[in-house]
Amino acid sequence: MHPRRTALLSFVLDAVLVVAFAATGRASHDEAVLPGLLVTAWPFLVGLVAGWAVTLAWRAPMRPLRTGLGVWAVTVAGGMLLRAVSGQGVVLAFVVVAAVVLLIALIGWRGIAALIRSLRRRRATTA
Repeated sequence: MHPRRTALLSFVLDAVLVVAFAATGRASHDEAVLPGLLVTAWPFLVGLVAGWAVTLAWRAPMRPLRTGLGVWAVTVAGGMLLRAVSGQGVVLAFVVVAAVVLLIALIGWRGIAALIRSLRRRRATTA
């Protein structure tokens, strides 16, 4: 796959996972998902964009640790900072849940992709 396309698809997947996190959180608190989804998601989406910029993620968008860990850290930290500044709640339990869920999401898919790539390479060399 072309590197630009890989980067674009990786960013889109990250954004979809961040929005899914926000939607799931709203639903789990019996809040209407669609009306407030943007309010809940925007701090983390801005954090995601910052994470991509800080880590230069487009250079190696699918690397779990080099890219995923940095994108995750900036997404969570930036998202929480923007939530606090915008008057949205930032309680410890939410920070922990958000950090864990986004860790699994943003690093998890990259880890699975790396495993699949490794298995494919191994099969190609033994075939």
